[in-house]
Amino acid sequence: MTMAHNSVQAKPTLRWIAQTASRMLAFGFGSGLSPIAPGTAGTLWAWAAFLVSEYFLTTENFLWLIGGGILLGCWVCGQVSEELGKKDFGGIVWDEITAFWLVLIVITPCDLWIQAIAFGLFRFFDAVKPGPIGLIDRYFKNLEGDDPSPSNIPQIIWRGFGIMIDDLAAAFFTLLVLALMQLLIKL
Repeated sequence: MTMAHNSVQAKPTLRWIAQTASRMLAFGFGSGLSPIAPGTAGTLWAWAAFLVSEYFLTTENFLWLIGGGILLGCWVCGQVSEELGKKDFGGIVWDEITAFWLVLIVITPCDLWIQAIAFGLFRFFDAVKPGPIGLIDRYFKNLEGDDPSPSNIPQIIWRGFGIMIDDLAAAFFTLLVLALMQLLIKL
């Protein structure tokens, strides 16, 4: 796959991301602009948004939001990475947001401390990328070529899928560890 000719060379700004809805989503409504640990900032934004939204959305609404967010994320993350000329720019955090929402909807209802443990586990799996998560991440990053010509729509969606999938794997392993912890506590 390839990256665009006219990519953004400077660091993205709030003004730049506010120009399109896809940039706003990709950058987690500005949380991805954090100069320190944008993935963590995006995950914190996801957590806060989830806590507020619990009062307004049903579980079914959330599942539709997450499912749609994952599908839309394949386009949004791919398109914005194309604009930036980077394979997986750290400020693109929509992948963290939707994946952490998935974790939260599966474990809810639960206490805040369980959510905090889920947050820590998710951030660990997303940042460190142990085992299969790292394999998935490297696989998709290695598919990307260095050809500067613009990508076509299927390439953009595939790149976005590559950005999204390692976070979904991190969500899966977070849920797996939480389930094992719950099993051990019951023994």
